[in-house]
Amino acid sequence: MQQKVELLAPAGSFECMVAAIQGGADAVYFGVEQLNMRARATMNFVIEDLPAIAHLCKLHNVRAYLTLNTIIYDHDITIMKHIINEVKRTGIDAIIAADQAVISYAFKQGVEVHISTQANITNVETIEFYSHFADVMVLSRELSLNQIKQICKTIEKQQITGPSGKLVEVEVFAHGALCMAVSGKCHLSLHTQNASANRGVCVQNCRRKYKVIDLEDGHELEVDNEYIMSAKDLCTINFIDQLLNTGIKVLKIEGRGKAADYVKTVTRCYREAVECYLSYTYTPEKISDWMERLHQVYNRGFWSGYYLGREIGEWADAPGSQALTRKIYIGKATNYYARSGIGEFLIEAYSVKVGQQVMIVGPTTGVIETTINSLHVNEDGARESAEKGDYCSFVTGTQVRNSDKLYKIVPAKEEQPA
Repeated sequence: MQQKVELLAPAGSFECMVAAIQGGADAVYFGVEQLNMRARATMNFVIEDLPAIAHLCKLHNVRAYLTLNTIIYDHDITIMKHIINEVKRTGIDAIIAADQAVISYAFKQGVEVHISTQANITNVETIEFYSHFADVMVLSRELSLNQIKQICKTIEKQQITGPSGKLVEVEVFAHGALCMAVSGKCHLSLHTQNASANRGVCVQNCRRKYKVIDLEDGHELEVDNEYIMSAKDLCTINFIDQLLNTGIKVLKIEGRGKAADYVKTVTRCYREAVECYLSYTYTPEKISDWMERLHQVYNRGFWSGYYLGREIGEWADAPGSQALTRKIYIGKATNYYARSGIGEFLIEAYSVKVGQQVMIVGPTTGVIETTINSLHVNEDGARESAEKGDYCSFVTGTQVRNSDKLYKIVPAKEEQPA
């Protein structure tokens, strides 16, 4: 049996946090409204959520890490210290940081520190420097497997330990969005919109189409077929054995701005892949299954990042997600009958029918995916379909809560649903 590796999943909401736990995460990371690299995201926690987050994670034996990894200005110091004080008070396990002011204050308060990829750690000397403050360090995303392996071997050879007295642990990104800039240190958004990516408010200029204009004669050339600054998403599940063999101790999934079904699916696939690696049952057949499942949720297409020695990225050829399925909101839960395992729902948009694959999402429920085998509508009893305005019920098998959202899953290219 190989040594256990921590699987770290993203959470932008309670739905996503529960989904990460359902997917088998060992730890979750999240941000609050300010001073995190997803500050612009529609999904973010507030400081007042910290006690509930700490309780939920401890209940499931999952570690909780708060990201506080933007650059910090003088006017941020007060709120930065307040956040760290609340992290300590509520029992959040660690913070993820890059700015020296954050690292120093957290260290002085006795709060565990993990060094963010924003610090661009690319060599052992830098790891040795940060080892005075932190036990876990996220390497720069641009390193190859060989470079990572050499760093891990040197940590062990030189016995580089963190504040806990244990060997420094190396963390790397395993899956999710990649930036065209070095580990996300981009200034394009600041230049065009005065919205700094390094303050968590990137407007994602790189995900758009562009024209090239010849300034001498005015001719315009439209860049076709490729979004030349929009990198495909990182995916390592098809060579995760090589990645884990480098000696890294933490696998990180990107996606604090993604939906709960993405978090659950990706986390579950990588949980299974890690367990197969540990039990020597990692096979091409399983890789094929995981890849098929990963293609169902949000993605911009996949590539291996820089791990295998590539010097230039692979660029997306379409805007947005290339997921093979999409979810359509159709209603909300209104009741649950525990004895029979049946949920009742009000259909508020479109229709749903027997045989339909559906998804139920809620802050306590997380993500439930099931297929409707039979459907009861209003007082009519069994029917083949339910329409907008109907109350319908079907077996969910797992408890749902009032106001949980009900979606139906359809092929991504399907026309507007009925």
